[in-house]
Amino acid sequence: MSKKKLQMPDLGYLNLGKNIAVKYQLSPMELIDEALVNKEGQLASSGALAVDTGKFTGRSPKDRFIVNDSLTEDTVWWGDVNIKISPSHFDQLFDKITSYLHNRKIYVRDATACANPDDAISIRIITETAYQNLFAHNLFLRPEHDSLGERPEWTIIAAPRFLAYPLTDGIRQENFSVINFSKKMILIGGTGYTGEIKKGIFSVLNFILPVYKKVLPMHCSVNVGKDGDTAIFFGLSGTGKTTLSADPERRLIGDDEHGWGEASVFNFEGGCYAKCVDLTEEKEPQIYKAIKFGALLENVNFLPGTQQVDYSNIEKTENTRVAYPIEFIDHAMLPSVAPIPKNIFFLTADAFGVLPPISKLNVEQAMFHFLSGYTAKVAGTETGITEPQLTFSACFGKAFLPLHPSVYASLLGEKMKKHQVNVWLVNTGWSGGPYGVGKRMKLSYTRAMISAALNGNLDHSNYKMHHVFKLMIPLHCLNVPSEVLDPSKTWSNQEEYFIKAYELANALEQNFEQFRVPKVSKVHDEALKLC
Repeated sequence: MSKKKLQMPDLGYLNLGKNIAVKYQLSPMELIDEALVNKEGQLASSGALAVDTGKFTGRSPKDRFIVNDSLTEDTVWWGDVNIKISPSHFDQLFDKITSYLHNRKIYVRDATACANPDDAISIRIITETAYQNLFAHNLFLRPEHDSLGERPEWTIIAAPRFLAYPLTDGIRQENFSVINFSKKMILIGGTGYTGEIKKGIFSVLNFILPVYKKVLPMHCSVNVGKDGDTAIFFGLSGTGKTTLSADPERRLIGDDEHGWGEASVFNFEGGCYAKCVDLTEEKEPQIYKAIKFGALLENVNFLPGTQQVDYSNIEKTENTRVAYPIEFIDHAMLPSVAPIPKNIFFLTADAFGVLPPISKLNVEQAMFHFLSGYTAKVAGTETGITEPQLTFSACFGKAFLPLHPSVYASLLGEKMKKHQVNVWLVNTGWSGGPYGVGKRMKLSYTRAMISAALNGNLDHSNYKMHHVFKLMIPLHCLNVPSEVLDPSKTWSNQEEYFIKAYELANALEQNFEQFRVPKVSKVHDEALKLC
């Protein structure tokens, strides 16, 4: 049977004007051709399209806003993460950005999010550039033709060359990302960084799923073994979620955003957005091989006089990225739905160099570290970050949580207890000293420890308790030197180690005090009881 011919969608609800040139649901090949004609980028020797995202090579969290109205006033966790903007300022920006697109060429794509059909939402992504639309094709789920063209639940408009006026538009500077939950719309302007599109929808799902579906949204990667044993990897960008979940011995569910429902874990996305810094085929073969025609490289540099990418070159940013469909990864599971997890890994890049490379957590410790979300912000992931910085990101995704962290902690605690999940804290950061003195944990060691946890080889009684953090550390692990397992033994000066260890322990305790303050909301109180 021949495929149904695509019908041009009705964009009347956006007031884009009659003279606008609409490029609808173009294939990756067509989008790449458009990008080359538009001089948005060039082809790398691998066949991937390489583009520069302009002034912004990372997210700009201080320029992300949520419309404050009757739906969000008493539900959103307002503060430095979720910044208020008035409905009138949103309407003003909407009128300006749609007027800006009048008489221009735009790229329109209909897609979905959430691999579990019961929780899926439809999305229309309207972009000023072809490369942004290629990103949307690669990262969101790609529906069948028969379901295309109808008005979607959510609409994203992304125009990197449209600049706002801070003094009159109710924002901080010329760039912005604004979410309107009532109108189900996201406006992005002044930035070509595609991560703003991806994380806009993630924020939407973090609001919808816990409240209306009782599904736990998670900033994590997920894979599943041959016996159906699912593993979840929580962690911020740069801690190893994508790298560690791309395991040739296990099937990939997804590398960044998932939901944990009543009977399954499912991917929100249809692709991966992997960091490329220092990428080699030897270290990360699956990601390396996924960089081919159809993939989108961002902010990379080439070897002089060639089209060959130099992944060690970070002159533009350390946050070099590649976006590709999940099918580009060998052994990816489609549809991206897996059974209830057996193991959860909390990944942290410890810049102090004092946390054990792996330790097993009880329920109370798991809740403590989930709400703490300790790591070091890795250079380049956000604007202005040039070296790792101590940070606490609740639920390993504070920047994307519209609701109070206790809402997500409550759901996680319930599911952990119900399903008796093993929880591990894994330090992918520094060992032998703090950042600048010690060295980053070897990827081969981290892989060996995670494999041992997944295979049951750490289900033994040979553990000892860390003197400062009270974490249970295995005394031996296949293919990992014993002295590496105890972080104090990797430091040349024991006294300096324990000074740093107590410094981090105190910082963790001080940060956690915010979650011990009594909350008025019943759901907050219930969540805190789990801790």
